[in-house]
Amino acid sequence: MLTMSGNEDDWLALKPQAPSPSQCCGSGCKPCIYDVYEKELAQWERAKAKQDKSLLMEKKEQSNNSELNPDTFTAFNISSVEQLTEDTYQYKFELPGNSSLRLSLGQHIVLRGMVNGLEVQRAYTPISPGNAEGYFEVLMKCYEAGLMSQYIKTWKKGDTVFWRGPFGGFPYRPNKHGELLMLASGTGLTPMLPILRSITDDEEDETFVTLVGCFRTFDKIYLKPLLQDLARYWNIRIFYVLSQETSLEKLPWSYQENTYTGRLNEDLMKTIVNSCRRKPFVLICGSSAFNDDMSRYLKAAGIEENSCFVF
Repeated sequence: MLTMSGNEDDWLALKPQAPSPSQCCGSGCKPCIYDVYEKELAQWERAKAKQDKSLLMEKKEQSNNSELNPDTFTAFNISSVEQLTEDTYQYKFELPGNSSLRLSLGQHIVLRGMVNGLEVQRAYTPISPGNAEGYFEVLMKCYEAGLMSQYIKTWKKGDTVFWRGPFGGFPYRPNKHGELLMLASGTGLTPMLPILRSITDDEEDETFVTLVGCFRTFDKIYLKPLLQDLARYWNIRIFYVLSQETSLEKLPWSYQENTYTGRLNEDLMKTIVNSCRRKPFVLICGSSAFNDDMSRYLKAAGIEENSCFVF
């Protein structure tokens, strides 16, 4: 009887733990952390029914082979940390040799962090080109009360963190749309950048792009040099909407013509849509409130729901 009890305890110790709500990044990943749990639970139940622990050997919670995988977390080392604004950082992660994440456009990856013994997962979109060799870069905003932010703020060069993915993405094809209208709030800029770069890097792609970046102040605009370089292409326009700026006079002259103060509202949306050179297909990325507002303003501007994609 004691043997049976001990054996039962051994199996219970090996049973997968159900994820907590904080472990789901909420981005609709396939597989979700809950999908991975169900798969591991079924594997554990099969092994227990056959009393064969070797059937659990294929289970891997994390990997150190630097191969990004949607099912398991992989270790990556931080090679550099750059602070962009008071609360936003750009992190560069090493990839072995000349390897690449091979991400499709707009795909995100999921970060796992531990804070006060609690596992937290969040989704982020790399801003480096999907075919970048030997590295990838991620833009991250830290929030004062954010659980993941507490973890991220401890990072330094040489630290190891765990990612899995990729997930999602926008099924972009060159010249499929006459014009892309990109509406991004804050770090919602990140999935737009790989798409922008793919267009400017492809001489055969003549898609027009209008990017509208919404930030609180001029100082909060991320990656200004990169955005200025992209805006020099003949088919790229970039506008800024600064909700907490009251005057354009304090801004550098090169920004004054393409910047609006206040919020991106229904009237401004109609102005931007009407200024598009071709009928736009719209990409939206921001908070859920931002995404809802943009969808409503676009409808008022005559843009159908099937002409929009929300990251």
